[in-house]
Amino acid sequence: MSALITTDLVALDVSPGADKTAVIRQLAELVARSGRATSAEGLHSDAMDREAKVATGLPGGIAIPHCRSGAVTEASLAFARLRPGADFGAPDGPADLVFLIAAPEAGDADHLTLLSSLARALVRPEFVASLRNASTADEVVTLVQDVVSPAPATAAAPAAAAPAATPAPTAGDGPTLVAISACPTGIAHTYMAADKLAAAAREMGVDLHVETQGSSGSTPLDPSVISKAAAVIFAVDVGVRDRDRFAGKPVVQSGTKRAIQEPEVMIREAIAAAGDPNARRVPGGSGADAAAPTSGGQGVGSEIRRWLLTGVSYMIPFVAAGGLLIALSFLLGGYQIVLTDPASASGQSYALNWALNNSFFNLPVADAGTGLNDGLLGYLGALCFVLGGAAFGFLVPALAGYIAYAIADRPGIVPGFVVGAVSGTVGAGFLGGLVGGIIAGFAAKWIASWKLPAGVRGLQPVVIIPLLATIISSGIMVLFLGRPLAAALTGLGNFLNGLTGASAVLLGIILGLMMCFDLGGPVNKAAYVFATTGLTAAIAGDGGRQQLVIMATVMAAGMVPPLAMALSTVIRPKLYTAAERDNGKAAWLLGASFISEGAIPFAAADPLRVIPSMMLGGATTGALVAGFGVQLRAPHGGIFVFFAMSNALLFFLAVIIGTIVGAIAVTAAKSFGRKPVAPAEATEAAMAGSTVTTTGAVAAAS
Repeated sequence: MSALITTDLVALDVSPGADKTAVIRQLAELVARSGRATSAEGLHSDAMDREAKVATGLPGGIAIPHCRSGAVTEASLAFARLRPGADFGAPDGPADLVFLIAAPEAGDADHLTLLSSLARALVRPEFVASLRNASTADEVVTLVQDVVSPAPATAAAPAAAAPAATPAPTAGDGPTLVAISACPTGIAHTYMAADKLAAAAREMGVDLHVETQGSSGSTPLDPSVISKAAAVIFAVDVGVRDRDRFAGKPVVQSGTKRAIQEPEVMIREAIAAAGDPNARRVPGGSGADAAAPTSGGQGVGSEIRRWLLTGVSYMIPFVAAGGLLIALSFLLGGYQIVLTDPASASGQSYALNWALNNSFFNLPVADAGTGLNDGLLGYLGALCFVLGGAAFGFLVPALAGYIAYAIADRPGIVPGFVVGAVSGTVGAGFLGGLVGGIIAGFAAKWIASWKLPAGVRGLQPVVIIPLLATIISSGIMVLFLGRPLAAALTGLGNFLNGLTGASAVLLGIILGLMMCFDLGGPVNKAAYVFATTGLTAAIAGDGGRQQLVIMATVMAAGMVPPLAMALSTVIRPKLYTAAERDNGKAAWLLGASFISEGAIPFAAADPLRVIPSMMLGGATTGALVAGFGVQLRAPHGGIFVFFAMSNALLFFLAVIIGTIVGAIAVTAAKSFGRKPVAPAEATEAAMAGSTVTTTGAVAAAS
């Protein structure tokens, strides 16, 4: 393993300017010039994204901007000693010692352990003083190497050790406390907060045991230690993993930065909470607020965004798998495979009929004139359609279930999934899943706050919460929300039917707006059902050309949102987090496959800018397709069903134009009146309690 820092990565007594942006840019350029990053601009962008989430300035004139970045090829430390210092948001003034910690997106265990060792060393005054007094780059490199890779017998070895390595005071010296520290990247603040808390506890005579939920070097707290703890400290910027372990304990919760700046205050608050019968406590067995990030005081908007992103993040794999399987089914089996098989007494589709009544060893034969493929291709197409439809059936339940999970942790999953399924049954669709998931989450969280007798408390998380929260949320959906949404869908369908004879371009605009309004929700589904119903009649000989044009209009407009967002991430990548740029790469294929839901991660994060822009692009495409009179005989598939289009070139031209219009609109909307968006770590923190942190794991946060 090569050294984390070399003399090429050290800049002494430089003056890049008082702006931290210039400092980080200069350090990113050092990393790129040394061959450790493919792009200085990419590394700079990711580091600034992280900086926008939580400032990295620390007391004592230190700053540790850090990030994981796809541009980094080798974990690196770049160091600058500034004259004068630059403002990195520390409470006591500018920083003159700046480390840029650059980690690859898939950082290995050894490198991440060394990076965390440096973070711990920065809380030692003698190490910081040595950096200020160093006269050469070689001296700086030696100092850093001594703390990140110490020789077995050197005095520097304890610097890399976990906080528990220093003997704690005896239990009789003070109360026993436990603490969790976790930051989005799991590299720096996690370990600095842990060490600051541990050092302050030793000075105060408090027995403190710290668990770091970051990228290296920790094991879960012993259950016996948790049992005897008088209170718990959560110094976290993301969710706490396995929060149920602390159920009922008095809790003090804040961000890692506060733990670094005023650890003594947090410890005193925890001691006071231990003796206060009215102190805030970790919810009994539910972890209801496990995922609540607390750095810097998150607002209601940030919380709602976090809930939605959690649900969407778990839903997207179902969208991708189901949509691509359905598209593949049309390519293999023929686009009529979705239609009802006249030979089926129960009204099953060709796909389901073939999949149920045939096998690989008894290949089906299509009736003449159906346009379906015979033999192996037909059977595989039918199988793909059935599997894709099954995956699509989980979209709304997964969305609602994991929104509820983000609010109430594990007890929210059951009521969330059930209310999502009920939303589909009553016709509430995507919007029903959003609303139902939030209701289910808060119902579970509320029930978790009940103080039940000790004899039934063990049943609370596994029986009482799921049962009552399911009754409450699904009951509300059935009794109050389902009917209005179903009536709205019926009204929209009647409205569209009334426009059939009107201007084709006007109808195309309306359908395009509907397809992009809620990205797979009730309005989108109303337009789609209207189109597929007409398509079925047209193929059966009961409809005319207009129904085929409507189908083409709906599919083309529905392809625009993912494609437009993908193009926007290419036009101005700085406007998007690393996670969103990754979603943009996937959105190319999702959009080409007519999976509008591929744009949901972007819409959930920034609906006021994304949705109107997508509607503009969709309306443009809808008007063009309707005006061109393109006909389509397939209900799904995107570019994969080009063979079912009357004029594929005009269809693709309309999609391309709408994609460009939508991409320009959303890029412009995001470029004005708005700071660069939250970093990749913010997206992961939005999914806190799921994949953001791991206890003592190496490849954990971000």
